[in-house]
Amino acid sequence: MKKFNIRKVLDGLTAASSSSSPFSASAQPGTPRENDVVQETLQTEHFLLCKTVRHGFPYQPSSMAFDPVQKILAIGTQTGALRLFGRAGVECYCQHESGAAIIQLQFLINEGALVSALADDSIHLWNLRQKIPAILHSLKFNRERITYCHLPFQSKWLYIGTERGNIHIVNVESFTLSGYVIMWNKAIELSTKTHPGPVVHISDNPMDEGKLLIGFECGVVVLWDLKSKKADCRYNYDEAIHSVAWHHEGKQFVCSHSDGTLTTWNIRAPAKPAQIMTPHGKQPKDGKKPEPCKPILKVEYKTTRAGDPFMVLSGGLSYDTVGRRACLTVMHGKSTAVLEMDFPIVDFLTLCETPYPNDFQEPYAVVVLLEKDLVVIDLGQIGYPIFESPYPLSIHESPVTCVEYFADCPSELIPALYSVGTRQKRQGYSKKEWPISGGNWGQGTQSYPEIIITGHADGTIKFWDASALMLQVLYKLKTAKVFERARSKEEKPSTDIVDEDPFAIQTLSWCPESRMLCVAGVSAHVIIYRFSKQEITTEVVQLLEVRMQCEFSEVDSPDPGGEQTPTLPSSGASSSPQESEPPTQQSTGSNSSDGARDNIPCLQVRSSPLKQSPGYQVELVIQLVWVSGEPPQQITSLSVNSSYGLVVLGNGNGLAVVDYLQKTLLLNMGMSELYSPSDPYQRQPRSPRKTRQPSGALCDSSDGANPSEERCKSPNSAKMSRKLSSPGEQKPDQDAKDNSFTRSRSSSVTSIDRESGEAISAFYFCESFPRKADVLVSPCLLVGTTQGSVMMVALSLPPGDQRLQQPVGIASCGTLVSLKGGILTMSLLDAAGALLAPSYETWYDPNASDEEKEKSRRRRPASPPSSQEGQDTQLAVLCSEKQAKVVALPSQTRIYKHNITEVSFVLRADVVQMAGTNCIACFCANGHIMTLSLPSLRPLLDVNYLPLTDMRIARTFCFSNLGQALYLTSPTEIQRITYSQETCDNLQEMLSELFTPVETPEAPNRGFFKGLFGGGAQSLDREDLFGETTAGKASRSLAQHIPGPGSMEGMKGAASGVVGDLARARIALDERGQKLGELEERTAAMMASAESFSKHAHNTMVKYKDKKWYQL
Repeated sequence: MKKFNIRKVLDGLTAASSSSSPFSASAQPGTPRENDVVQETLQTEHFLLCKTVRHGFPYQPSSMAFDPVQKILAIGTQTGALRLFGRAGVECYCQHESGAAIIQLQFLINEGALVSALADDSIHLWNLRQKIPAILHSLKFNRERITYCHLPFQSKWLYIGTERGNIHIVNVESFTLSGYVIMWNKAIELSTKTHPGPVVHISDNPMDEGKLLIGFECGVVVLWDLKSKKADCRYNYDEAIHSVAWHHEGKQFVCSHSDGTLTTWNIRAPAKPAQIMTPHGKQPKDGKKPEPCKPILKVEYKTTRAGDPFMVLSGGLSYDTVGRRACLTVMHGKSTAVLEMDFPIVDFLTLCETPYPNDFQEPYAVVVLLEKDLVVIDLGQIGYPIFESPYPLSIHESPVTCVEYFADCPSELIPALYSVGTRQKRQGYSKKEWPISGGNWGQGTQSYPEIIITGHADGTIKFWDASALMLQVLYKLKTAKVFERARSKEEKPSTDIVDEDPFAIQTLSWCPESRMLCVAGVSAHVIIYRFSKQEITTEVVQLLEVRMQCEFSEVDSPDPGGEQTPTLPSSGASSSPQESEPPTQQSTGSNSSDGARDNIPCLQVRSSPLKQSPGYQVELVIQLVWVSGEPPQQITSLSVNSSYGLVVLGNGNGLAVVDYLQKTLLLNMGMSELYSPSDPYQRQPRSPRKTRQPSGALCDSSDGANPSEERCKSPNSAKMSRKLSSPGEQKPDQDAKDNSFTRSRSSSVTSIDRESGEAISAFYFCESFPRKADVLVSPCLLVGTTQGSVMMVALSLPPGDQRLQQPVGIASCGTLVSLKGGILTMSLLDAAGALLAPSYETWYDPNASDEEKEKSRRRRPASPPSSQEGQDTQLAVLCSEKQAKVVALPSQTRIYKHNITEVSFVLRADVVQMAGTNCIACFCANGHIMTLSLPSLRPLLDVNYLPLTDMRIARTFCFSNLGQALYLTSPTEIQRITYSQETCDNLQEMLSELFTPVETPEAPNRGFFKGLFGGGAQSLDREDLFGETTAGKASRSLAQHIPGPGSMEGMKGAASGVVGDLARARIALDERGQKLGELEERTAAMMASAESFSKHAHNTMVKYKDKKWYQL
């Protein structure tokens, strides 16, 4: 686990240019007096940055291995990542520094160690006995390329096959090369004129460790005698070999070939195969050779005591099955099952009861590693059902477009979501326990509830339980069910504003206390959901259509029947609610003479009754409509407040406030109208571009090989939809342009697009002072824009029972303050520096009886501080892409200011709770993670953590309370990090353990007669054969040994000097004691066997001693 050195900043020391003192002589009236200064408790010692865990499916997997005793699965990837899985909740992530692809993995079975072979021709030994695995040794080959590795069970000698056809032998304890080498020209026949190709297979005979089976790519298989250093037999076939598998008795082996055939060979009959079959080939009636099929990439041959053997293979399908999905074939006796997979097969492993290759294997499951999934098949049940996976591997089921993270949320939320989510589980899984069951959970003290919400390209939203460094899906919501689906491309409506994924989630607002959920999609639609434990059927989905247009667009005036943009009343008055059509009736679109679309939404809401299961149920759908041929601009910011019953949404045209209790539009205001006529910050609005927005505006192709992975780049807020090339230039292959944030920007560049002018980027509901003269707090809305303006909007809520009858009054109070760069986050503190969270209504079931509603329905009481004239009682915290400011209210005096960055810009900023107080956490485009104290904005942490390489990280990075943060590190994986010193210190306890002490199963009993006549497995003294005394030293130029940074038993840092020697001596003693114990057990077993043989011989002698020879 990598920890980062922090450039700690001296407390209280800030540059004069970036911070202003509230006690300067020129301080304005309303500035807090010296004795009113908030005592800040956060110091630099509270912060430390490190990675914690990585969740999700390993991105671009390349190899796999399984420890049958420890029950641990290892998966390697094309980027050098190593993921280890045990029981549910036991996961681990490691990374090779080189980043080269992992071509093969080999466990030292039940030893707590793993060998990885990489595409850069290096091999590494990982120590898994510590919670954070580390590399103990590395060996880098200089002259030959590694193609295959084999480590026999309970052996310390690793066979390495190379591209040149040679085999080298490595001692895994010291990671040194043996002088024993099997050269390709000695292995093949001397008469062969061509090179046999790379080594594609190595394995020892299950019954004779002294015989090594070597498979060359050209089709030649050699049985090599290690002692005599020569080939015993050679088996030739015309087709290239992909894999080889032994029968456990060591008398037969099976090869899979490039023409889709399987050849079975008897080791004593090398002349021709004992059997040739093409599992998926059509057999001609005239007895000719079957038509060739696709290559069989891998075959495994597993035996059972009480039945036919299993033969499992991947590939080999007929060439006429064009477009058919990848298949795994299971052949058992006379039956052949072809199991279709959703994605191409990378590798598979058959799990068996015994780790010994010379015993009946008794296979019980097959682990299939696919390009984007992991499937485990139960071989013990009819129909081969799959096991239900306990891992969170479905994050990427549809590409992730939006992420939100909530730490320390209400404790009853997770059980509530879990109870409705259990009804969504699929049926038909195997009834057996998940077979990958190794490891133990961590013993951490971190117990607060954490929830992650992911929005996806297909319109689904997933709720995840992220508590205690684990991840488990709780509930899945399909927002697309609200809309009619086009059944074919021809039926696709011409009103779409994106080319694909019209239901993709763009941003969401969730109130954990009231459980209200508000979701914005890329088709300029918003859906408001309530949580209910009861199932209902909604006859007609409530719909509200909103007409938002730019003030100075060069189109005709809006349709009189639609919602007009209101004229702003004076700052002291409230605007009347806008007239709107009945919410259940869809407005009919009109077309002008030139065929321009008008008053038409992008999606058609479902007209038939909607059955809504327990969980989140639709309350209201809001859709922005086309205006005189202009498509609606996508929603850039969204917020819901359950206490006020309001939802506010904003884009480049302005903002709209919707009362979801009365299902009415309260306000539809243009950008210029948010500024008061005398506002010094007012900017001249510009018309949005007239072209239809291509889906490229939401797309980034961070993975050039598979652009569809990231096709839906839905911004989380305005800052996320920054486009780095014009719409006409954006192409999937322009990775460098789409994913680079290196160019600096002036503060005048907007967060959306230069052409779009100013847009809404942030909202914050609060109870504050709307105007300077106010002495009592009232409901307010803070509005932030992409050009740095923060406006205050006053809300006038009807009292009590009149809330559902009378309209809510709204009035804009002009600009509060202006910052450089687009506004990212806003918050409110009281005079003591405590966070004033937005008021909320506690959750009640909307489908419960009226009595139950009244019992549970209560508005969280706000504690309005009274304000004496000239004295400030609140602090507004405002953070933009460039700077942060703290403004005193109601005087609206700026008391603190800090320039966060000059050369880059902030991508994500949040006001978070930390160590009992609050701070601002920022993530910059140059990869820096920073925290600022509140309210004085002292820098507390500044770490160059992650140079931004693609838009995915910018789109998904989010901070949460208690020092937690996360981002999508690949299209399939979530990386969680912490910036809390306390969490870093406790991380070792919180992480799960991979290695658990387990006894190795007993070796198979050879039986009396096999032991007497030598029919059992033959052992080999490899130490004597491969050791330096016999084999000599290997060439120094062949490979370079690199000591690893890892250490045994979790010792910190690299062991060096006397301490390292002592540690190594202790480890050697432990290993020696363990080996002596095993030797003692083996001796006892031999003595028991000898005693049994003695008794048997004595009984035989007594039986026949007095008989004559003719009586026998």
